[in-house]
Amino acid sequence: MPLAQQTSASQTPLISPAELSYLYNSLSSPSGAIRPDGRSPTQFRFLTAETGILPGTIGSARIGFADGSEAIVGVKAELERTLATDALDLRQLQELEQGVSNDYGDEDEEGGGGGAGAGVVQGQSEWVQMSIEIPGFRDDDALPVFLSEMMRESLVGSSGVGGNDDDKMVGGLKGRLVINRRWHWRLYIDVLLLSPPQSYPLPLLSLTTHLALLSTRLPKLKSQGEEDPFFEDDWNLSEYIYPRPSTTQNSNQRQARPPVTLLVISTGQNVIFDPTREEIAVADAVLAVSIGREQDIDNTDANLKLLSIRTIDPPSRLTQHGVPDSENAATLSALTTGTAAVAGTHAETRFVGTDEEVPGVWKPRRGGVSRSVISKIVKMVLAKGGVGDEVMGGLESVEVS
Repeated sequence: MPLAQQTSASQTPLISPAELSYLYNSLSSPSGAIRPDGRSPTQFRFLTAETGILPGTIGSARIGFADGSEAIVGVKAELERTLATDALDLRQLQELEQGVSNDYGDEDEEGGGGGAGAGVVQGQSEWVQMSIEIPGFRDDDALPVFLSEMMRESLVGSSGVGGNDDDKMVGGLKGRLVINRRWHWRLYIDVLLLSPPQSYPLPLLSLTTHLALLSTRLPKLKSQGEEDPFFEDDWNLSEYIYPRPSTTQNSNQRQARPPVTLLVISTGQNVIFDPTREEIAVADAVLAVSIGREQDIDNTDANLKLLSIRTIDPPSRLTQHGVPDSENAATLSALTTGTAAVAGTHAETRFVGTDEEVPGVWKPRRGGVSRSVISKIVKMVLAKGGVGDEVMGGLESVEVS
C-alpha cells in the first residue's frame, strides 16, 4: 500500500532547522531576497513548451520545467442541448420556448433571432469540466480536487469585453461555448502531471492549461440563429476559441486570453514568484493569484484583471522547530557554568519560557499576511510591464498549431 501523500502546499522536504533558519534569513533579507538557485524574485524557471501534441483532441499542450517536472493538457468538446436553469420549472421552459418563437416571427427585431435580446442564454460554469491526475494521488484526494476546482473557478469566472470582432465572445470561457439558446458546447479539460511533483504543481498546470486553451479550436458553424447546429466538414476552417491576432491588427491592441494562476510566497516583506519546494517550506504565506486578460479595444494598458487571490496552507507549520541553547538540556549546564560564555547567553536566556523568537533559531511562522504585502503582490502582477504582462507575453509567443 503506497504511503499517504501530504496535501499542504508542498511535501515538506527533509531540511534541518538550521538550514530552514538560514534559508528564511536569506529570502527575507531587507536588501532583497537571495534565492538558492540565483533567480531574481520575479524570475520563473526555464521551461519548454509545445502545442498540438495529442491528435485526438481539439487543443493540447505540453510544458516541461528545468527541474524535470512535466505536464500535458488535452481539451475535448461535446455538443449538448441547453436546459433551463431549473429543469423542473415548466413555466420557465415555456417562456424560453415562447421567446424562441417570437424571435422567428418578429422580422423587425434587430438580430433576426440570432440569439440577442433579453432571452439570451448565458454560459454556465457546469459546461467546463476539469480533471487532474497526479502520480501518487487518487482522483478524489484533496490536492487534485482542490487544484482542479481552483483552476476551473478562474476559467469560468473570467469575463470578456466584446469588440467588433469578438461580439460572440462575451462572458469569458463559458460565454464562448454558447451556440444559441438551445445548444452549447461542453468542454472537457484533462490535465496529466507526468512526473511526481517536485514542488507545488499549480504554476506548471496553470501555464499548460492556458497554452492548451490558446490552441483549442471548434468547428466553424454553418447554421444560423436558432437552427439545429451543423458545421463545416473542413477542419482547416475551424475557429479558435480565443482568436489569434491577425496580421492587419494593431500590435498595441490585445485580445482576451484565458486566465493564469501564479504561485506567490512572502517571506518577511519580500515577495517571490514561482517558488521551489525549499522556498515554500519556509514561507510566511503561500498565495495563488489568478489573472485574466480582457480585450483591449481602446489600446489602453489596463487590460489585466485580477480574478481571485487564494491562500494555500503553507507547509512550514509541519517543519521541526529549532531548540536554542538556553533550552537544550545537553548544552544548558555548560552555558550556565561556563564563565566565558555567560556574557553571550544573556540574549538567549531572556527568551526562556516565552513564545518570542530567538535570533538564528528556526521557528515555524504563525499568523497571516499583512495588507501591505497583499497590495505589493497585486501591484507587481497587474502593473504595466510587470509579472502578469511578462507571463502573458511569454505564452503568447509560443507557436500555436
